Amino acid sequence: MKDIKIDDFEISSQINIKDLPTKFDLDASEKKIEKELRKVSRDLADIQNRMYAHGKYAVLFCIQGMDTAGKDSLIREVFKEFNVRGIVAHSFKKPTDLELKHDYLWRHVRALPARGKFGIFNRTHYENVLVTRVHPEYLMYENIPNVTSLKDVDDTFWEKRFNQINNFEKHIADNGTIIFKFFLNLSKEEQKNRLLRRLNKPNKNWKFSPDDLDEREHWDAYQTCYEDAINKTSKPHAPWYNLPADDKPTARYIVAKILYDTLKEYTDIQEPELPDSQKANIDSYKHQLENE
Repeated sequence: MKDIKIDDFEISSQINIKDLPTKFDLDASEKKIEKELRKVSRDLADIQNRMYAHGKYAVLFCIQGMDTAGKDSLIREVFKEFNVRGIVAHSFKKPTDLELKHDYLWRHVRALPARGKFGIFNRTHYENVLVTRVHPEYLMYENIPNVTSLKDVDDTFWEKRFNQINNFEKHIADNGTIIFKFFLNLSKEEQKNRLLRRLNKPNKNWKFSPDDLDEREHWDAYQTCYEDAINKTSKPHAPWYNLPADDKPTARYIVAKILYDTLKEYTDIQEPELPDSQKANIDSYKHQLENE
């Protein structure tokens, strides 16, 4: 089975999204890939347990991708070995009335993981430079000062948002949050096949929405916006990773391996030891319990 190298997927320079692969050959059977994923997932869970006890770092795991890119199943399979106490997932949908009364980052700040925990953003704060950029009319619901019409939503507006997002991520990274951002890079042809499967299988019909077809009409616009967002916000403290998403088992394994290979380098994440005064009395504590 082919070894995974983080540098093959991390975006550290300007990219053209058309040059990024949507497929990656691990040179292994699906059964082998799933077996290796289970192993890496268990190793990740061990790190998370230590991280929970250590209580000084949090992990923010962000995934963005077009409809049918496999976000939900990826989360399920990569994190299935985790203790539920150490992980919290959020799926950001259309903003509520309450959320629209705050700035666009408010709901994401509220959902940040506490130290010791993994936080999953299934769709993320980047919706605010993706969906709203493809559909700028949505911004009118945000009631933003100095934005009274679509004429006010210009290049300067978007540059300001990119700077705000970069500052937000730098702030939380400086305060102990380890950030991973994965772009689930799905080909247009594979999306078509997955949408057809949803329609052809009665037990998958519930996943389909006519809105998926409407958004597919904006495919090229979304690709342009993804490219711009990635180029402007992939930083050493909050890197983007291109995740070839046409094959789901491969994508899941790549994610798990990148997470594990990165987090294992944090050698300071260790379970805390008892104070010497308590360690010296362990035999006494056991004797007390055994003789209740």
